[in-house]
Amino acid sequence: MHQLPPSTVRLLSSSQVITSVVNVVKELTENSLDAEATSVDVKLENYGLDRIEVRDNGSGIRAEDTPVMGVRHFTSKISSHQDLESLQTYGFRGEALGSICAVAEVTVTTKTKEDDFSTQYTLDLTGNIVSQKPSHLGQGTTVSVQRLFKNLPVRRQFYSNTKKCKEELKRVQDVLTAFAIVKPELRVTLYHNKVMLWQKSKMADHRSALVATLGPNVVSHLQPFHHRHEDPEIILDGFLPKPGADFTLTSSSSADKAFIYVNDRPVQQKEITKLVRQHLGALQAEEARGRFPTFVLRVSVSAAAVDVNLTPDKTQVLLHHKVHENYFIYLVYKYYEINKGISSDVSSHCPTSNNSSSSSIAEDWIVDQIPADLSLCDADEASQNCATEPNLEGNSPERLDDGLGAREDAFSAEEWSRGTALRDPDSDKPLQPVTILRPNAGPAKDEDKSSPSSTRLISNAIIEKRAALTAYDVLANRAVRAPLSPAALFEKETRAEVVSENPKASLHQINAAVRERWKTLNQEERQKFEDRAQKHMEHHEQARAASAEAPRRVSAQGQKRKALSNQQLLDELFSAQPQKKLKNSVSKPSRTVGCSLASLRQNLPRLASSPPSAPLRPCPISRLASQGSWLLLSGHKLLVLNPFRVEEALLFQRLMDNNILPAVALKDPIPLTEESLGGAENMDALCSMEKQSPELDGSVVISDLRLVANGFKIKLSPDRQQVQVTAMAECVPFLGLGDLREILTAVVQKKTRAVSGCRPLKVYNHLKGEAVRLVRQMPAHFSREEVRGILRRMETQLERRHRTCLHERPFTQLLSKSDTVC
Repeated sequence: MHQLPPSTVRLLSSSQVITSVVNVVKELTENSLDAEATSVDVKLENYGLDRIEVRDNGSGIRAEDTPVMGVRHFTSKISSHQDLESLQTYGFRGEALGSICAVAEVTVTTKTKEDDFSTQYTLDLTGNIVSQKPSHLGQGTTVSVQRLFKNLPVRRQFYSNTKKCKEELKRVQDVLTAFAIVKPELRVTLYHNKVMLWQKSKMADHRSALVATLGPNVVSHLQPFHHRHEDPEIILDGFLPKPGADFTLTSSSSADKAFIYVNDRPVQQKEITKLVRQHLGALQAEEARGRFPTFVLRVSVSAAAVDVNLTPDKTQVLLHHKVHENYFIYLVYKYYEINKGISSDVSSHCPTSNNSSSSSIAEDWIVDQIPADLSLCDADEASQNCATEPNLEGNSPERLDDGLGAREDAFSAEEWSRGTALRDPDSDKPLQPVTILRPNAGPAKDEDKSSPSSTRLISNAIIEKRAALTAYDVLANRAVRAPLSPAALFEKETRAEVVSENPKASLHQINAAVRERWKTLNQEERQKFEDRAQKHMEHHEQARAASAEAPRRVSAQGQKRKALSNQQLLDELFSAQPQKKLKNSVSKPSRTVGCSLASLRQNLPRLASSPPSAPLRPCPISRLASQGSWLLLSGHKLLVLNPFRVEEALLFQRLMDNNILPAVALKDPIPLTEESLGGAENMDALCSMEKQSPELDGSVVISDLRLVANGFKIKLSPDRQQVQVTAMAECVPFLGLGDLREILTAVVQKKTRAVSGCRPLKVYNHLKGEAVRLVRQMPAHFSREEVRGILRRMETQLERRHRTCLHERPFTQLLSKSDTVC
């Protein structure tokens, strides 16, 4: 046997800690939270395989700790294993950053509150610092991980499948969601390929954080709970699905929305998830069973009662006292049993005195519970009656209950069958069923039957047969509103004021208050409402007069309206087709032109053999229906032109020559040295560039357009001994001193004086994207004159070898080519 080399031991152990992109994001996010960060930005490129960046605004890493920050088993969170009993942080092993260094390329940029500027450190495979340089970033720490699993090809090959990459990206979002819920004050953003996928802002409490992550529809179907137990000390709180809630909102096909925390640490406890799933399925419909519930459970215990050092990823914990877990399971069981009883029997809310433990648990879970069968109207009426009528003729609740019981005992089957069981409390007469009023053509009592006036009809009976409704009635009839009286206008305006002053007032009280105000209204205000009512009357008369002028087709009373006459007229109107415009028979002027095919055959070869005096410019013929393309005729060729590609190339060239990136002032200027600029030649070239006039303090700002156009503002001290970058463009991501070196290298080595030749790669790609974005905002079609202008600018501004767009696609496509000119 022989000992393994340290590099092999380091790689094998690191590959167990860092197994996926999710592990990297989780470890770095936990480090940010341990540094008391309130903002965490996670940026991925190519699903995290090419680049993972986690940036926070925490306390940063002190300068004396940076030499060992990437070395394994160096940590500032504990000093011995006894400190695990009072652990208050997420990390404690000191091997996360060192394990990442063993499988990827890592750079760390950090700045504390005491530091003047941030520093970027490059780490090697062992976690030691290889190089360092100043940076412009603010307080906090930024960890950049590149080429993940570069020395583990099999594991990197595992992510060659796009489906697995998308699943990994979803798991990264789930991890960030778990931290966002348990830390409401945390702001989190997730980017992938410079596109924001998900974000969560700072919230006030856990419920607001749930609304921001899961949505208001889901949270409205969750019920909060809280319980505290003294011996052993344990606090349980969170959100569980309400009994009877919509299972499509409170459950899902996977367990990604089951959030369990032990001392605010996201963990995976299958026993708890299984328990909640089991009791939730007992309360849901048959189709909801088998799904995973959506819930949040936070368990708070002393640090000495939990062991988090079980798995490398720290997603599983072990409670030292099994009674903690058993007690929690018992509470969840009681919660669902009580809520299940709420929907079936209200009396089950009251705990019994036989079991003190179940009684106390029931009181904790059902605080402020209202039975589902008690409506708000009933509760309001009951409370209002109790408040306004405490005693009616000395009838106490006990007497009312006794009277009700006596009444129920007095009912008999015989009385119920005869209809005398229910009586009117005032007259003590049996209640009569509902009577349907019908026309009565018979004579009234005590009247002469032979008298014509003796025939009496009930006033509320409908005896007229309604006429059939026709299409003419729907098109021609118009309802005319009755005019409003002054009192009605006053009531319309005053009712809203009365309701706002007394929202609990009944309809009778509102009407009484409006009438009282109308009586006490002064004469001047009353006259205003009378004038308005008079105007309403005038409009009403005009509307009635207009409707009276329309033809009326009303049949005699009691007879059917003849609907067919009007319907036939309408059918003729609707089916009639507009007359076609007659062709003008007048002949157009014409002229006879002599033509001979023989002469055309003789002259065609001569025209084809003689070269044109000047090169023919492309001529637009017509616009195609799709994609805004145009047909061009260029000499012997028939081409298809895409004008958007030409505009894209022209706009990009114009941006490269003239665009100036706006520079934003840095909070802490970045000092420049010969080492950071890549040599003394670059420093000399920088100091020899064109400058502005000196400022009041003697400092000079470099005004060379090759620097200013790329978003750099550089200032020289009065003695020319100190050079600083005071402003830098923020519109280009990750713009830094490396891009400044590219500009100076192009100036020194290539002797470039044009701005377009000094653009660094990041600025070049940024301007490419801007050109594409601006072209997409152009109109969908170009006119003939616009196409001619595009062709003229293409001939004068673009070289013939650069006749492709930014995506290397040609401007034109050949359709056909002829040997002769037609």
